[in-house]
Amino acid sequence: MSTQASATRDDHGCPIEAISAAYLGFAGGDAGIALRCAIADALSDLMDAERRTRERSRLISRGYIREVPAGAVGPAS
Repeated sequence: MSTQASATRDDHGCPIEAISAAYLGFAGGDAGIALRCAIADALSDLMDAERRTRERSRLISRGYIREVPAGAVGPAS
């Protein structure tokens, strides 16, 4: 069963094995340290994505684009 599941993951290009091997290599083979590093990286990425989302929201709510950009075609007269 697990061989079939692994084959299914590999068919879809799932990088889980490569990522886990990279973290294990970085952690010198210590699974606990590798897991902590992976969690820290995931949380960092999540916080960065949330920050970018809030930034975009602020720009949109403040009317970031208030005029037609130079070179744009305006409404037909």
